[in-house]
Amino acid sequence: MSEHVIDQVVHFKSPGPKNTQTLMKFAAERLKSLGLNKVVMATTTGRTVEEALPYFQPLGATIIAVTHVAGYGGSKEPELSEAKRAELAAKGVKFVTAAHAFGGVGRGIRSKLNTYQLDEIMANTLRILGQGVKVGVEVAMMAADRGFVGTDEDIVAIGGTGLGADTAMVVRPANSHACLEFKIREIVAKPNSI
Repeated sequence: MSEHVIDQVVHFKSPGPKNTQTLMKFAAERLKSLGLNKVVMATTTGRTVEEALPYFQPLGATIIAVTHVAGYGGSKEPELSEAKRAELAAKGVKFVTAAHAFGGVGRGIRSKLNTYQLDEIMANTLRILGQGVKVGVEVAMMAADRGFVGTDEDIVAIGGTGLGADTAMVVRPANSHACLEFKIREIVAKPNSI
């Protein structure tokens, strides 16, 4: 990525799904202006991905959706239905479903032994900038672990606070085993109030 001027960084007044459409617009514009071709985003039910399709598909960008594992919300069933996954996959969306990079085994240890692990300390540190920043870093790492994004390329990573999306970044991913090599290159948009 060569030197460039960012026309604007979007700061939403508050976090949440009401920002999703505006976020997708600015994230897609930044992806296009930098000549990038991959976007990684968190999704629970597939709704965020559906909202992203009109912005990224016309640009020829690959959309990589990162979902929760079965059992995450307490149910044995995945939160993203098989029908919705198939529908979105038919539109070219790739899926990563894996234990959270910042909370798989570490969360299990904390729950049982009441002690925090390094991955959760990293997650809480990233939350200083907002939940969406933490989520964006995490899903980009998970996509790198799956091999859908390279650790030698910049991508757009999208996360949110609760439902929807309110944070977009340009990042250089790293695999989880090399997490300290991860680089946040730009913050395109994020909420002010976190």
